Amino acid sequence: MNINYEYYKTFYYVGKYRNLTKAAQALGSSQPNVTRVMKLLEGEIGCQLLLRSNKGIALTEKGELLYERVSAAFFQIQAVEEELCRDGDQIEGTIILGTTETALHLILFGILKEFKRDNPKVHFKIYNYNTRKAVNELVRGAIDIGVVTSPFHVRQNIRSERLLAFRDVLVCGSAYADLTRKKRHLAELAGYPWVCLGKNTVTYDMTNDFFLRNGVVLKPDIEVAASDLMVPMIQNNLGIGYVPEQLAQPELAAGSVHRVPVYEQMETRTVCVLYDAKRGQSRCEKEFLEYILSFSAK
Repeated sequence: MNINYEYYKTFYYVGKYRNLTKAAQALGSSQPNVTRVMKLLEGEIGCQLLLRSNKGIALTEKGELLYERVSAAFFQIQAVEEELCRDGDQIEGTIILGTTETALHLILFGILKEFKRDNPKVHFKIYNYNTRKAVNELVRGAIDIGVVTSPFHVRQNIRSERLLAFRDVLVCGSAYADLTRKKRHLAELAGYPWVCLGKNTVTYDMTNDFFLRNGVVLKPDIEVAASDLMVPMIQNNLGIGYVPEQLAQPELAAGSVHRVPVYEQMETRTVCVLYDAKRGQSRCEKEFLEYILSFSAK
């Protein structure tokens, strides 16, 4: 079977984005041309690779198998190209990261700052996702590495490495300072206004489960889309809520928010780096993963 390499290259981008228009943009081509090439590839191989519907593109079982092999080969080629073209020992390339805002603020900013200082020719594309979205994007090959917060479920060939442990603590603004004077049970606070992340996040699910285990129904007054909105909302007395202790530390030290003592404690959570162990990785991805793991060990 002597199939044109460009057919496989086109198929790789279709499989990566699950979208003909995005694949065409990545290739500098047009959607009709991408569609034509996919039909030619299916004809050459003799089986259906794509399932087309109004919702978009999905891969058949044989399409998924081919994509797994093609993507591994594609990344190996990219890795060799980078090594051949690099300037001395300086690594080059682009890494596509998917991260949660909590992970970004707790650890990733510091890692990126130091890594970029030592490797100025490595470029990053960084996408802000919730944990579920980051895991899904990694599984389908849209990002190279994910840096997320637990809890999450590792799927397929995804490997997880722990970077940092943290705990969520209950805090309030000055209007609720009376809550800091004595330790209470969570049930005693049910009637207060609560601020939390939105229902489409694992943090909301974790908080809701925590409330239910302690006989309380979570009824948030305010749901926010981003974790970095939590402390300002609480600081401005719009409610009380759980936030990662490290993220609230500046405001706790300044006295603009206060820790609320409660008997029930949330479980310790972790920031983890996720990557596809079965997929080929470029040299700069390998270097960055090694750097992340060494950084977390400091």
